[in-house]
Amino acid sequence: MYREISSELFTWKNRENRKPLIVRGARQVGKTYLIEEFARMHFKNCVTVNFEEQVELKALFKNFDVDRILDELAILFSTTISTGNTIIFFDEIQACPEAIVSLRYFYEKHPHLHVIAAGSLLDFTLREMNYSMPVGRVEFCYMYPMNFKEFLLALSQEKLISYIEDYEPNRDFSQVIHQRLLEYLRVYLFVGGMPEAVKTYITQKQLAEVERTHSQILTALQYDFAKYGTKQQQDHLRSVFRYCARNVGKKVKYTNVEREVRSENLKQAFQRLQLSRLIHLVHHTNADRIPLLNGIKENVYKSLFLDIGLANHLSAIRLIKLEDILTNNEGALAEQFIGQELLLLAPPYLDSKLYYWTREERNASAEIDYVFQWNNYLFPIEVKAGKTGSLKSMHIYLFEKKFKTALRFNIDRPNIGTFRTKVNARGKQSEIEFNLLSLPLYMCFQLPRLINKLQLAG
Repeated sequence: MYREISSELFTWKNRENRKPLIVRGARQVGKTYLIEEFARMHFKNCVTVNFEEQVELKALFKNFDVDRILDELAILFSTTISTGNTIIFFDEIQACPEAIVSLRYFYEKHPHLHVIAAGSLLDFTLREMNYSMPVGRVEFCYMYPMNFKEFLLALSQEKLISYIEDYEPNRDFSQVIHQRLLEYLRVYLFVGGMPEAVKTYITQKQLAEVERTHSQILTALQYDFAKYGTKQQQDHLRSVFRYCARNVGKKVKYTNVEREVRSENLKQAFQRLQLSRLIHLVHHTNADRIPLLNGIKENVYKSLFLDIGLANHLSAIRLIKLEDILTNNEGALAEQFIGQELLLLAPPYLDSKLYYWTREERNASAEIDYVFQWNNYLFPIEVKAGKTGSLKSMHIYLFEKKFKTALRFNIDRPNIGTFRTKVNARGKQSEIEFNLLSLPLYMCFQLPRLINKLQLAG
């Protein structure tokens, strides 16, 4: 199955000043398959060291003499390692911290050799290991579950993708095609973007088998909790893991996770799950200009789960007949979907972060689902599960921040317009005028193109 991040690997391969590349992402998002397929297509041979399966090979890194390491790898794999023809792939590199450190010396002594690594718990290992990270000697790219476009590609729906990509603002959008896209979107909401689940759906067409795959993936992900510390810490991780799947879009309150557990223990569990990339924390920001980090409150955040299909499975939603599934959290599903899509809009070499805005005042509370940055402009985003819905919070945000453009995702066809409305804020009534770009949920991957096309500023 095609992954868009492949183009980043190709760019890395051909760049003169490249460094050893570390692909970071949660377990089972497809890192190993991606790299092995890339190696098969672009190199004569690939030397793959999996540090979880080939534990004995850790001994190769007793010191950082990379010439010796390369000689011994060539002997062990009965191959010739040559620049331009060979790629060295260190899989599950978090299991051998010394191999992470060795990347510095590969870069310094063999800068033209292609060296790539992947690890599912890499962030946690880098924080805990007793070695310094080879800063400036390696580069990173970040991998996530398949987005909706990749899902459509896997279903051989290239023409639907082309229709979306050819869409011009203010042009009529076919109602029939829109309806077909909503049908595929609903499938994606419950199958999700984990490659194995998508493959199961495509090859077997049985939702029960997709459920089985989801269960196996979740079991494997939670199996790793044994690596995080004491049994009590593992229990906290499981509680937070389940909480995040079932409470997308809600401000995190530790008492709602486990009332009897100290807040500090639960906070650590959230942080560890974020380091393992199983969840993403969406921090509140009050910034009205970049950088968004200047306005964040570290202890005010929502959580986004790794994958929407897995989140639904943990919420005990049975995949019997997708068109008949009605849930009490349709809004949360839409917010989870858009969050996953937004993470993939940034270039793969950037570690995407998500933000939202909230104001909690008596009789004057307001919340914006996401605050999105593009081209050094900020855009408030509202996500709706239906076609209509109040934009009261959006109006307040636009008034307070003096922004001129808002974004909305819902299940209606795309449109853009300029609106005037009255806003009750800070005890008085004012009038604002703003542009609203409204897109169907499935069109999120086209957001940057349309912002550029329309020359929108926040």
